[in-house]
Amino acid sequence: MKICAITMVYQDYWALGQWYRYYGAHLGPRNLYVISHGYDPEIQRICPDASVITIPRDELKNFDRVRLRVINGIQSGLGNLYDWVIQTDADELVCFDPATYSSFQDLFEKSSAPALFALGLNLAEVEGDVPLVGSESALAHRDVACVTGNYSKAWAVRKALPLRWHGVFCGYRRTDDFRFEMPDDVFFVHLKHANSTALKETNAVRQSVADSVGEDWNVNGWANPDFHAKRFYRKMAKAVDLPWKEAVALGYEKIRENPIRDAKRGIVKPPFINYVCRTILPDWFKTL
Repeated sequence: MKICAITMVYQDYWALGQWYRYYGAHLGPRNLYVISHGYDPEIQRICPDASVITIPRDELKNFDRVRLRVINGIQSGLGNLYDWVIQTDADELVCFDPATYSSFQDLFEKSSAPALFALGLNLAEVEGDVPLVGSESALAHRDVACVTGNYSKAWAVRKALPLRWHGVFCGYRRTDDFRFEMPDDVFFVHLKHANSTALKETNAVRQSVADSVGEDWNVNGWANPDFHAKRFYRKMAKAVDLPWKEAVALGYEKIRENPIRDAKRGIVKPPFINYVCRTILPDWFKTL
């Protein structure tokens, strides 16, 4: 079975290093594809054995729509060469319990669905955590997370299915019966809040981009990124704290059992239920 992973990035070097290390270890770095939004030699330095595809950065109006078309177009092309294509942002890692699956291939072989979703975990650096140094793994040094529907995203496809709005575009007539598969023991880990130093740097870049584009900018979270970060920590602190198994069970109940089937957009996606609960990750995450 041939599997690859693809992402698109602008700067965000710390997260990209986490993405490259993780997926490179699982899939082999030569099966990784990084779309660099603008020429940036640092991307190739961080991902020396990946295929780096540079696209122009001279027009940011309606960028999110253009970004989706570009990355889905490349993903579709790769689908002619690979059995499965994994697509995530640079700060997103899909993690599976090694006691359940031995590899991504093992995971995919156990599924007959055309696309896979995973239960979302918003990983966080909290008071008392030691700052991450260099390329240290966030998974090895962070264990507080919020279960979230917003990041229970579609992340892998075996056909030319575009990913949109955290879900899958399956066609306007297929939303009622499209299979929403979220396997047990597979988790979509969002690293944005796992490194406070990197978060400050990323937020500064995002605010600068949003300011430069002005009213034409419509990417949620890029304008006023510091506000979004503060809101995340405030709401995480108020979320109910549950043991891991109970947190996962609640997440599956609220998210896996209630997919959104949007016939007007032709999309099946997870419900955007944030802060379902707070939990501590089991130790197996530290071994990934």
